Amino acid sequence: MNPFNLRVYTVVVSIVAVMFSAVVHEVAHGYVAFRLGDPTAKEAGRLTLDPRAHLDPFGSFVLPMIMAWLNGPVFAFAKPVPYNPSRLRNRRRDEVLVALAGPASNIFQAVLGGIVFALLLRLYDGAYGPLFWLLRFVSTYVYVNCVLAFFNLIPLPPLDGSKIVTPLLSGKALERYYQMQRYSMPVLLVLLYALPYLLHFNPLGVYLNVTAGGLADLILGMGA
Repeated sequence: MNPFNLRVYTVVVSIVAVMFSAVVHEVAHGYVAFRLGDPTAKEAGRLTLDPRAHLDPFGSFVLPMIMAWLNGPVFAFAKPVPYNPSRLRNRRRDEVLVALAGPASNIFQAVLGGIVFALLLRLYDGAYGPLFWLLRFVSTYVYVNCVLAFFNLIPLPPLDGSKIVTPLLSGKALERYYQMQRYSMPVLLVLLYALPYLLHFNPLGVYLNVTAGGLADLILGMGA
């Protein structure tokens, strides 16, 4: 396969992996909320793995395509699953659990992918055939899920990390955090685009390489 076709294959595989992983991520939020007393996601028809109910045109297609083509960390977002915190049985505790459910689902998928990778690797004879490409897909799936998990743990809205931090704050600290949230989207845009491509400084990439990349290497290395 020539370099261009390999690049196209990598982009397509990354998008497929990130789309499925993002859907599971959102369903996990809704399912945990449902088990904790809030049926909002179920009532909205969002407790399904049907991608049509979850995928966002920009966040699930365009963004991961751009990041994959630029050889950056591939992440994406789907339409947030609706939930009503006031319907949770223990709001302060359960909001954290609902927020953690998404990243936890990605870690679970990464570990499951690592098990599949290890099994396939035992069958691989080094030939440049279908099994080679399947191994590439599974390894991409592991990496994508690790990136989604740690990216979503960043404590900036609308990411899951913000919902984990908020219940832990009170008083002036909580007030200041809410004030900071109004700047979260510009901060994310700066981290995603301005610093890496204008100033050649990529703190988000460093963070994801250390966390997501390190975990993915560990999971895949265990099967080697």
